[in-house]
Amino acid sequence: MRLGPLAAPALQSLQKKAAVISGSGMRQQIGLARDVSATATSSGLRGLLQWTPTDRGTQRASISFEAQGAKGVRLGMLVRAIPAGSTLRFYAQAGEAVFEVSGDEVLRTLARNLQAGDTGDAARTYWSPDFGGAETTLEVELPADAELAQLDIAVPTLSHFFDSPESAAQQSLTKAATADTCNIDVSCRPEYSSESRSVARVTFVDNGTGYLCTGTLLNDVQSSTTPYFLTAHHCISTQSAASSVETYWFYRSAACNTSAVNAGAQRLYGGATLLSAQAATDTSFIRLNAAPPAGVVFAGSYFGAVAEGTVTAGIHHPQGDLQKLYEGAVKQFATCTIDADVNKNLLTCLVSAPQDARFLTVGVTAGTTEAGSSGSSLFVPIGGKRYVAGQLAGGAASCQNPTGYDYYGRYDLAFQAALKNWLKPTP
Repeated sequence: MRLGPLAAPALQSLQKKAAVISGSGMRQQIGLARDVSATATSSGLRGLLQWTPTDRGTQRASISFEAQGAKGVRLGMLVRAIPAGSTLRFYAQAGEAVFEVSGDEVLRTLARNLQAGDTGDAARTYWSPDFGGAETTLEVELPADAELAQLDIAVPTLSHFFDSPESAAQQSLTKAATADTCNIDVSCRPEYSSESRSVARVTFVDNGTGYLCTGTLLNDVQSSTTPYFLTAHHCISTQSAASSVETYWFYRSAACNTSAVNAGAQRLYGGATLLSAQAATDTSFIRLNAAPPAGVVFAGSYFGAVAEGTVTAGIHHPQGDLQKLYEGAVKQFATCTIDADVNKNLLTCLVSAPQDARFLTVGVTAGTTEAGSSGSSLFVPIGGKRYVAGQLAGGAASCQNPTGYDYYGRYDLAFQAALKNWLKPTP
C-alpha cells in the first residue's frame, strides 16, 4: 500500500508550524495523519491479505504500507474484534527490528482507552511503532481454525513523520535534530549523570498527529521501581495518547560536544497508562506499561514549596535532539493558561502571589529550552541531591532571548491533588 509524498507547500507549512514559537507551550509536532482509503474498512483490508500456513500450525498474512518521503510511519489500526490466539507483528522490510504484540494485549489497550472515557475511533485505534523510514509492515498470525470474518480490523489512517525522532533502520539511534547553539550538552557535565538517566524523550500520537516531548521517571516512597513517568498535560492528556507512548532512554551524546549517539541508547515500546491529568498545573502523570531498561534512575521528587531564588536545572530534548542541560533560578510565581486547542501552542502567564500561583517562573542562566523540551522536569538541589519540583509548560527563553522566562507547573500542587495516591499512598 503506497501513499505519494507530501506536496512541497504542505510540507513547508508543517515544518514552519512545527518551528519554535516564542512564548508558547509547545509539544513538538513531528507527524500528521494521512488517510489510507484502500484499508479504511475491515473488508477492504481482509481483501488484501493473502494467507499462508506456517510450520507452527497457524496461518499468516502481511501488508506493507509506504508513505513516500516519510521519516517514520506509524499505522493506526482500528480494531473491533480479533480472534483469540492472534499475534500481530510490526516491522520494516529493510530492517531487523520486530515489535510483536498479542491480540489480547491490543484489546486490553483499547479497553483502557474506553474505560478512561475516551470515545470514537481514536479510542479504538492501536498505533504501531515507527521504524525510522517510509515503510511499516503489519503482519497478522491467526490460529489455523480461526474464522477470518472474525478479524475485524482496518488501517484507515497512518501517521506520516515529516521530522524523524530517530532512524531505527540503522544499527543504532542516530541524531535526527539539531538544537540551537547555546544549548549545553549534558555529557559535558558528569555531575548530572544521575538526572540524565531518569530523563527520556517521549513520542506519541494524538488523533493521527505525531508529537515529541520530554519526561522523567519518578521514584515512590517504597522505591518499588514502578515506572511512574512525569510530563506535561499539554503533551499527553488522554489515555488514547498515552497508549501510543514510546520512550527513548540514554539518548545523549557519546562524548562531550559530539554528534555521535551514546551506544547504550534504547527505545521502549508498549505505551502507558494515564493516571492523572491536571490542566491547572499542566501535569501529566503516567505509568509505563513496560519496564524501562537497566541503568535508569528513578528521580526523587520534592512536594514542598519552592522559594524565590532557588537554583534550578533541567535536562531535556530540545527539537528532539540529544539531551541538553540548562541552569537557572526561580524568579517569581505565575498563573498560566494554555489554549484549549493545544495546536495553537499559546501559553499565557501572569505574575501571581506565591500562595495563589500554580507555576514557577524560572530565569535561565545557562543553556535554554525549545520545542520538544515540554514536560521536562525542574530539578532543585536539596542536601546534596536534586529533586523534581515541576515540569515545563513553555516560555520565552531562547538563545536569541536569554532573559526570557520559562514556566513550570508546580509539582507540590499536583502531588497534593493526586500524585500522592501513587507515590506516597496512605497505609
